[in-house]
Amino acid sequence: MVRFGKRQSETERRPDRPDPARQPDPARESTTHHADGTGGDPNAPGPGASPGSTPGTSPGTTPGMAPSTASDTAPDTEKAPESACRPLKTPPAEPPEASAGAPAGLPVGMNLAGHWRPIVVGKPVPPFETVPPRGLSYRPDTVCDGWQTGKMALRLASVRGNQHRYEGRPREDDAAAAWDEDTGTVVFAVADGVSSARQPHIGSQLACRSAVDEMLKQVRGEGAGYVADWDKLLSTVHWQLVEQARRILHRPDAGPEETADLLATTLVAGTATPTDQGVFVHLISIGDSGAWQIKHDKFYRLTGGKAAGSDGLYSSTVDPLPFVPGVVRPLSFALEQLTVLLVGTDGFGDPLGDGNGAVAQHFYYGLLNPVPPLGFAHLLDFSRETYDDDRTLIALWPWNDAPGGPS
Repeated sequence: MVRFGKRQSETERRPDRPDPARQPDPARESTTHHADGTGGDPNAPGPGASPGSTPGTSPGTTPGMAPSTASDTAPDTEKAPESACRPLKTPPAEPPEASAGAPAGLPVGMNLAGHWRPIVVGKPVPPFETVPPRGLSYRPDTVCDGWQTGKMALRLASVRGNQHRYEGRPREDDAAAAWDEDTGTVVFAVADGVSSARQPHIGSQLACRSAVDEMLKQVRGEGAGYVADWDKLLSTVHWQLVEQARRILHRPDAGPEETADLLATTLVAGTATPTDQGVFVHLISIGDSGAWQIKHDKFYRLTGGKAAGSDGLYSSTVDPLPFVPGVVRPLSFALEQLTVLLVGTDGFGDPLGDGNGAVAQHFYYGLLNPVPPLGFAHLLDFSRETYDDDRTLIALWPWNDAPGGPS
């Protein structure tokens, strides 16, 4: 089996570490800048302290290097994201013209350019010009989605990382989600194309779409709301990737090795099924994309993610699709009320770390309730030095039948 190193710039990168002495400042919580434009709850408990930064490089140095700078900022001096959420640049003042139907004196568009700049968590990535992705087909920088089913609320976003924006490479992450109305089951998939592959963005997109299609087929068939055969699911994704590689390479005999060289990707795929006893989740993970849960005011890693070695460093080596493990054991659990399920790539998991740093605070307060889909993408596209990978995240909240709010 071939093992692929995902991204050399991420190899052995330490995630955020906790600082138990640092707690959110209640006096400043009311001014928290959330993706939906609301303030934070000053009485809401949350994860602990702000971590330190990891040295990086600047886009002004050598083309092709990550757009980040070295930092010696000590953890104790870093502001929590509630007080550090500010634009990268101060936008120019707009003329005080009133738009139609708006109160007199308000600027046209309410200065949206400034409002939608990336939220800064700690020390930001230095400003740089985004380069359009190079490729033979259209690949958007950012995608987002979101809806409610009556039992659950889902938000989805995938954003191109600053490294790829700087280099003009396409977004390699992808995600997909769908709903079966008869059973109320939500199916979802998140994938991260392996950067050492030649067309990783095609691999991640194909893996997500084929996984969601197969899960819906089983949920609507003999599974009656569940995936009855996870081995078949992975075999289907494997076959789709190999067939796509054969078409691209014009080689009917291409096998898994050639497919991995072209389309290697991670995958997390799962279902969330509502029952009278609650919402039950079943999911599998291939590679270092993973799943987390916000529960009892803390982040818990459920599956996937990078494994720490005995030296405390994190490996970026993964065993991706199209290679399929010999044994597939789905993770199964109940999604309790007042919890949030998070399924994402390592672009989200790496800065989240152990769930006790500034990035964890950023998401804890931002995801207390479902935010609008555009706001969810804005929340995910935060600016923090050295964390420049693509980011993809699906969030799932248990939801009640009453219109207008979560349980």
